[in-house]
Amino acid sequence: MEMSQYLEVFIEESKEHIQSLNENLLNLEKNPQDLAIVNEIFRSAHTLKGMSATMGFENLANLTHKMENVLDAIRNGKLTVTPSTIDVIFTAVDHLEAMVDSVANGGDGKLDVSETIARLHAVENGDNAIGEDEKEVSVPVAEKPESNEIVYDEYKQTVIVQSREQGYNCYQFTVRLRNDCLLKAARVFMVFDILEKCGEIIQSNPPVDQLEEEQFDKEFTVTLISKEDREEIRQKILKVSEIEQVNAKTIVIESEQQSRDNKAEPSPPLSKEKATALKKKENKGPVPNIKGAPAKKHKNTSKTIRVNIERLDNLLNLFEELVIDRGRLEQIAKEVNHSELNETVERMSRISSDLQTIILNMRMVPVETVFNRFPRLVRQLARDLHKKMNLEIIGAETELDRTVIDEIGDPLVHLIRNSCDHGIELPEQRLKAGKPETGTITLKAYHSGNHVFIEIEDDGAGINREKVLEKAIQKGIVKEEEANALTDSQIFNLIFESGFSTADKISDISGRGVGLDVVKSTIQSLGGSISVHSEEGRGSIFTIQLPLTLSIISVMLVEIGSEKYAVPLTSIVETAIIKKDQILNAHHQKVIDFRGKVVPLVFLNEVFEVTDSKTSDELVSVLIVRKGEKMAAFVVDSFIGQQEIVLKSLGNYLTNVFAISGATILGDGQVALIIDCNVLIK
Repeated sequence: MEMSQYLEVFIEESKEHIQSLNENLLNLEKNPQDLAIVNEIFRSAHTLKGMSATMGFENLANLTHKMENVLDAIRNGKLTVTPSTIDVIFTAVDHLEAMVDSVANGGDGKLDVSETIARLHAVENGDNAIGEDEKEVSVPVAEKPESNEIVYDEYKQTVIVQSREQGYNCYQFTVRLRNDCLLKAARVFMVFDILEKCGEIIQSNPPVDQLEEEQFDKEFTVTLISKEDREEIRQKILKVSEIEQVNAKTIVIESEQQSRDNKAEPSPPLSKEKATALKKKENKGPVPNIKGAPAKKHKNTSKTIRVNIERLDNLLNLFEELVIDRGRLEQIAKEVNHSELNETVERMSRISSDLQTIILNMRMVPVETVFNRFPRLVRQLARDLHKKMNLEIIGAETELDRTVIDEIGDPLVHLIRNSCDHGIELPEQRLKAGKPETGTITLKAYHSGNHVFIEIEDDGAGINREKVLEKAIQKGIVKEEEANALTDSQIFNLIFESGFSTADKISDISGRGVGLDVVKSTIQSLGGSISVHSEEGRGSIFTIQLPLTLSIISVMLVEIGSEKYAVPLTSIVETAIIKKDQILNAHHQKVIDFRGKVVPLVFLNEVFEVTDSKTSDELVSVLIVRKGEKMAAFVVDSFIGQQEIVLKSLGNYLTNVFAISGATILGDGQVALIIDCNVLIK
């Protein structure tokens, strides 16, 4: 079998199972007596083992098998859940993740895990193990596991008797697997496959659903009706690898045993009475799958398929071209002014808008995919820093464009680390300050308009305002004479300035700001912004604002001379036309009074060196834009109007163009540059 075609699915599903292992291990640490969680962990590990073995990644399968042994011992009451046990399993999960990443990057998935396997083996045979006689089975079974003797009901007896009358034999095969068998369910499947080719399976012990879940020790028994020789069938079963022994016997039921006024005429066993139909009649579920994974018994809910992100990127690129042509058609329709053409273009615009919504929604991914890694991170940091911390996650279902999701992970890791390391105090310090000894970090995501907001809040020490200001003056980030005019929020946001993060700052200040200039630049490159609010002794809140998508955006088109520029609507507060005599001078800067606030003017014709600007003598068109608490007024020649445009990068040759984030092609074929408002608001 060619496995390469299944590699992508294997990688994706393996990552999902590893994430499930991490989440459930954290839950188990909080609820060590909950066997339901242990069973969930066991199922994930077991499925991962089966998948790995099927794909030929033996290192993965072997390590997961050792994990299974420990989990099975916990599940059956031989081991108790302790922090050290959880630590060892977490280490094994880390190795599994490294192996899967190796496979994803084209490697062989091999890793030296001998030390971890030895630790798992030691845990499995640890001092807290109890005797075999005290073993408790976590999942109740219908029949005693130590006896594989099958009891046939009246219907089965009738089938056996009538089959014998038609020349068929009834055999009972008891199969014993080797003690080192890795994939018990896979061997069961192979045995069932052989038997179904030889005749009809009418019963098994344990039942099929328990065989499928590997809820049996080493033996299982199957009853078969067949015309073939019993010994030949037995030899076929023995050829299956990892089978130690097969006992076979013939079952004979005398006709008088079932002649109790049974007037029904059962169908001959080899007509339509397939084994799966009999199992369905008994509500036993399907034959075990080859991976040994539990069958998923879903109700008929929504159906999904996996789609490579590259295909969605290609689809979006094609649609972006369609948006450009749509703009061109709208331009032509205006010039021609033909009623039927206008109606058709309007209808096409509505349909393409709906199509745009669908395509962008297809690319949306819950932030849960990023947030899921943080509970484990916080747990590890708490142990390393000797602190007590809880992470609360709110709004994990909030969706963001896949492009944004891929980039936002590292900045969030940095902010979470800062909250753990420099925000939350040591338990004794918290108690002294009248706080609970366990600190709380809250990670929250929510939609607002065309943006997603992510907040990282902690109830720790907060930011020392005076020390931040002192360090900023010392580093020359602000001038001493300007310091008194700064608000608390402006001072706290100084920690994001480049050059503020220094080695000695970690001890001088609360530690906030270490590397935060990198966090800020990453978020701004995504078209977002970040701010912080803090109260000393009470904690801090970092707020990240991100656009829902990066590719198709709404803009205000403006004219400066003969050139056209686009300003993202998300940055615009208001448009206005002012008289020239309303322009004032303050600190060698031209400003206007906008609703009681002094707002500096930015003349875009000067910024972009446009020589043929046609600003009116009396009236000036301005765009009021905002970045956090800062505002500015962009002076333009005229407003063209709002439009949805496709954001295109300037390519590798134009990487450092000042105040330009990209370009777009307009309906008339002209190229309009997209202004980066964040750079111009200083």
